[in-house]
Amino acid sequence: MIPRIDAAPLFAGPSPRRDAADAAILAAARETGFMTITGLPAECPIDAARRGELLRIFNLPAAQIRPLWRQKFDPARPNVYRGWFPLQNGAETYKEGIDLGPDIAYGAHRVEAGDPLREATPLPPEAALPGWRAAAAVYFRAMETVGAALMHAIARGLGLREEVFDAAFDGGISTLRLIRYPPRTPESMAGVAADQLWVEHDGRRHCMLGKAHVDSGLVTLLAQDGVAGLQARAADGAWVDVPPEEGTLAVNFGKLLERWTGGRIRATEHRVIGETAGGTNRARHSIPFFYEPRADARIAPLPLPPALPGIEPFAPFEYGDHLWAAMTRFVEFRGLENLRPPGGARRGL
Repeated sequence: MIPRIDAAPLFAGPSPRRDAADAAILAAARETGFMTITGLPAECPIDAARRGELLRIFNLPAAQIRPLWRQKFDPARPNVYRGWFPLQNGAETYKEGIDLGPDIAYGAHRVEAGDPLREATPLPPEAALPGWRAAAAVYFRAMETVGAALMHAIARGLGLREEVFDAAFDGGISTLRLIRYPPRTPESMAGVAADQLWVEHDGRRHCMLGKAHVDSGLVTLLAQDGVAGLQARAADGAWVDVPPEEGTLAVNFGKLLERWTGGRIRATEHRVIGETAGGTNRARHSIPFFYEPRADARIAPLPLPPALPGIEPFAPFEYGDHLWAAMTRFVEFRGLENLRPPGGARRGL
């Protein structure tokens, strides 16, 4: 069972209710690494109408989407990290979508030439999607507010200063991703091993849309579209549905936060499955927001007791180096490993 937590007290001052919310969040983070949260601020645009505003991009014709493709899929494009990833036949994960960087919300001063993690996001013309850029900017800033509130709650729950993570996230390189998982076609399945394509769950056969993985970063905030399919792996190994309830965000934690907290936060494996074989085969949309530090943020051990068993001690490193190494393992980034030197080398240090 995925815990459901009222996060409203996180957005107010100190109180017994906030203490209880902190404790519930830390317990969920330790035990399952997944939760859904309610009680978000009124300005947090996760209702169906405002999600629909963002998802309008999937209605664009192919000719208007093609200029948004990343360099991996169109060598003529300059953008490596941000932009559109198209459907790929023969891949274990069958999805398309776009990765938007902080420039969608804060403009060109958040872009740094020479670092793909801080490149500009290719965007459709305003005339093609009137109001879409503004809606994306509002959503991006709202998710940063939620992400910061959760990191404050985790810090307090661990007995640290609530601001302990703030400096790392100041000027961060968070990503807003819009995803569509269409029904798999016979062409998309060609060459995919059967055990990567079909899974049994609750006595029924399901098509795999997003293969099982653990997020590499810190905190992921996910708005779902009402179509079930997201599942988290429980401590006993069973797959548990993450309900797509209106008015909630699904929250999960990444491998870096697990490592940074000495194993006190759990990074949980999750996957996306489709309709049962012979079912209605509806497309599924999701809107994950990856709350991330600055590329040059120094990730150093926290003032906590020794790490739990299985968590190796580490020397300080730059977040961007960690992120690039992690992301280039995913299908939509494979083959790009050498396009970003480590931070110190890139800056001539």
